[in-house]
Amino acid sequence: MIAEDMMKLGKKSSVIREIFEYGNKRKQEIGAENVFDFSIGNPSVPAPESVKKTILDLVENMDATELHGYTSAPGDMEVRKAIAAYINRTFDAGVNAEDIYMTVGAAASLTISIKALAQQGDEFITFTPFFPEYRVFVEAVGATLVTVASREEDFQVDVSTLEKAITEKTKAIILNSPNNPSGVVLTEETIQGICDLLEEKQKEYGHAIYIITDEPYRELVYDAIEVPYLINYYDNTIVGYSFSKSLSLPGERIGYIVVSNKMEQARDVFAAVCGAGRALGYVCAPSLFQRVAAKCIGQTSDISIYKRNRDLLYRSLEKYGYHCVKPDGAFYLFVQALEEDANAFCERAKKYELLLVPADDFGCPGYVRISYCVTTEQIERALPAFEKLAKEYEH
Repeated sequence: MIAEDMMKLGKKSSVIREIFEYGNKRKQEIGAENVFDFSIGNPSVPAPESVKKTILDLVENMDATELHGYTSAPGDMEVRKAIAAYINRTFDAGVNAEDIYMTVGAAASLTISIKALAQQGDEFITFTPFFPEYRVFVEAVGATLVTVASREEDFQVDVSTLEKAITEKTKAIILNSPNNPSGVVLTEETIQGICDLLEEKQKEYGHAIYIITDEPYRELVYDAIEVPYLINYYDNTIVGYSFSKSLSLPGERIGYIVVSNKMEQARDVFAAVCGAGRALGYVCAPSLFQRVAAKCIGQTSDISIYKRNRDLLYRSLEKYGYHCVKPDGAFYLFVQALEEDANAFCERAKKYELLLVPADDFGCPGYVRISYCVTTEQIERALPAFEKLAKEYEH
């Protein structure tokens, strides 16, 4: 016998991946230029030139055995020192290199953090809309994902709604800001409200309730909007970060975890992170890209291109009669489908070779996600198709 739950996961891809693979097939059939694929969050803006120069410098000038050899299980200490120094310069957060664990991207940051905290029967809370893999990660450790509806008018968290969802079984809250799929950044007021509530609930239940903050889009923000750094607001915080979006390196799978040294039993929690990384087989993140990340930290790809794409797509779709949530960051547009069934709407969109992601699995039936990390040219060519689709729903 095999693990049936794993077999089911393997046989059914995420809805994002299903549409992405459908798009690859259509591109082979009719040509890539004729398919408007807005399915997956794969950065279209190249990595900064400094990334290429750093890779070449490391390959040419560093001892190959050391460069490509194992680092310490939590990551190379000099890399961790560089990341801690950057965090402290930028956010004045007071973290140490010993608080940082290098990971294989954001997914590993999340799965390790959840595994480190979870006991059988625990509950993890997140807010709609949410990245569907959260459910997979939480349920894989025998815990339950509890979803709380955000305010539909702005997708901020309603603290009174959250309060009703917290129970004695609550182990952690998973926050994602800027959010995938809405692009919304949680305001400082929202963050403070969540943290104040959790402080009260920790006292009421007599045990820690953690925040796991999922931050692969932290630097992808527009219009001078600031993203609060959670460690400065709440002691029992674990930060999960990835360089996939900021440096356009999704395929290199490099990120890190920060365990706040102000949390209860901080060294034991960090030890649990190390143990979870060991149990999941995630020790020693890719050594070359640990060093690349350390040398390029704080840099970003040209996010002005994403802003241009956002503005063009948002203005155009609103003009055609769609209702969109204006994103503060990330590179997704969250749009109300023009009929109640978002899956049916996405199927109809395929008539125009528009590949959109229905948001049922994100916890928001009736919405679709449009990933605008594509070329501006693709958006320009796709606009007539969006307009034709909207006209089908005119009465």
